[in-house]
Amino acid sequence: MGPDNAAAVAGRATWFAQRYEELARNVESFIRGKPDVVRLALVCMLAEGHLLIDDVPGVGKTSLAKAISQSIEGAMRRIQFTPDLLPSDVSGVQVYDAGKREFVFHPGPVFANIVLGDEINRASPKTQSALLEVMAERQVTVDAVPYVVPRPFIVIATQNPVEHGGTYDLPEAQLDRFMIRTGIGYPDHDAEVEVVTNGTRGRTPEQLQPVMTTNDMLQMIQIASEIYLAPAITSYIVTITAATRNMPELRLGVSPRGSLALAQATQAHAAAQGRSFVTADDVKLMAPFVLGHRMILRPEAELQGRTAWDLLQAILASVPVPQQRVGV
Repeated sequence: MGPDNAAAVAGRATWFAQRYEELARNVESFIRGKPDVVRLALVCMLAEGHLLIDDVPGVGKTSLAKAISQSIEGAMRRIQFTPDLLPSDVSGVQVYDAGKREFVFHPGPVFANIVLGDEINRASPKTQSALLEVMAERQVTVDAVPYVVPRPFIVIATQNPVEHGGTYDLPEAQLDRFMIRTGIGYPDHDAEVEVVTNGTRGRTPEQLQPVMTTNDMLQMIQIASEIYLAPAITSYIVTITAATRNMPELRLGVSPRGSLALAQATQAHAAAQGRSFVTADDVKLMAPFVLGHRMILRPEAELQGRTAWDLLQAILASVPVPQQRVGV
């Protein structure tokens, strides 16, 4: 990358960071006391990745997803996943038009910029599978005809822990479609006071005003893709993900899709900090949220109390950090 091009990317990264802060402040004006969760979710979106919010009922998973979607001026559709939901209720269906004497495709709710999948693990595996193609390829195929969804296209899904009644465990292929998986957790005392106050005053995330257009988002997604990834950093990422495939505690390690997702997430995180290049610290920060849900433990490892987070921390501690200069 030449000096002129590097300076241009640095200038765009600065603009990216300014818009990112504006978006984060808008969401945080409603989601109180969880700045790290909000900013992680926005990094995922600005890398054009899909986000899975996994936590117990009542901690604000849906409110976070709504607050983000309301902050962006674009098409948002919500799907409430239930056991009787059908795949066609998600992707769309062919309907016979008597006047035209032909079948006409009626798009489903996935044809939007932001799709909120609420309680995704309450639907059957058959219905969950309706999201597999569109999340990976951003298109829906019906009767052998592909229909492309608009860009940006981002799925923000919430799920309750699998031990809660009426839930299905998400299959590995579905989990692998999500760039980032995170929780929210209970708020601290002051934040919960604000939550209760907002609720009693009738304040909802739908009252937030958008601070960004979808064109702004597309521009930011493009800027994130231009953030410099030094060969040493790319090698560092691949070494980390490859190490998960040889761990005896895991029955499934991280796929190459996980390596790509981590690289893209680190680019967006670097841009959010106003930097034009990725560092090893970006990788270490994003790795647990991008790779953790892709690491499937063996039952005996779970019985021993091992977690994907612990195993990943051990890998990060053992893989040598690149020492060469990674900037441009």
